[in-house]
Amino acid sequence: MERKAWKAAVALVACLGLAFCASAQKKQARAREKDPQYQYNVGLFYLNGSRVNEALVYLNKSLSLNPKSFLAWNAVGLARSMQGNLQESVAAFQKALEVNPRFTEASNNLGTVYQELGFADKAEAEFRKALVDPTYLSLELPHYNLARLYFMMDRFDDAQDEVERSVQIKPRFAMAHNLKGLILERKGDLPGAVDAYGQAVKLVPEDVTFGFNFGAALFKHDEFERAKEVLERISPRVTDPETKAKLREYLDAIKGKK
Repeated sequence: MERKAWKAAVALVACLGLAFCASAQKKQARAREKDPQYQYNVGLFYLNGSRVNEALVYLNKSLSLNPKSFLAWNAVGLARSMQGNLQESVAAFQKALEVNPRFTEASNNLGTVYQELGFADKAEAEFRKALVDPTYLSLELPHYNLARLYFMMDRFDDAQDEVERSVQIKPRFAMAHNLKGLILERKGDLPGAVDAYGQAVKLVPEDVTFGFNFGAALFKHDEFERAKEVLERISPRVTDPETKAKLREYLDAIKGKK
């Protein structure tokens, strides 16, 4: 009899515990629904995973709870740019800067979208704003973006100056080394371009674009064996038809030189 009573008591405690847990979970869920920071964090998680539509659900919820969140506005700008909705992206970044004019990351992001829209002057102005902020911890980015802008404008000396500053700030910035290679190649400095592409490949060996640029520059510099080694290594991972065709041309030309 006592054993049955003990079992009943244990069952009652378990039920009460489950009821308490369920109640606590509901309470936590309600609190999260009203917490703009929680909504922003979840949105950022989805954004970092490139799940843009889901990210926007949470980011917009965060902004409905706190319209003054410049971080959420910036994240919405990134999400809209990933969707290709560049005008909406501009509006979101502008809103972030309206809330917090010193939020330099939004200036850099806004400049990038302006460049995509073809507004070179506006893009340059935003990148320059980012560069004059001594507290900005990612100054290599506006320098890189300016270099990319000047490269597209055929201002190769200016582009080289900016990309050099970018790699000085962050020596392991692979994209900047690759851009430096593109700039030097356009300036006719093939040895310098080979070195720059080689740095990019050393930092990110799996990147197909870096590998292709490196192999092509080696070919142009008459370093055929090294070019063959690099191009054959990336060949299985090349999916773009145009790049695949050009890679095959280089490899066939190398065979013809033997």
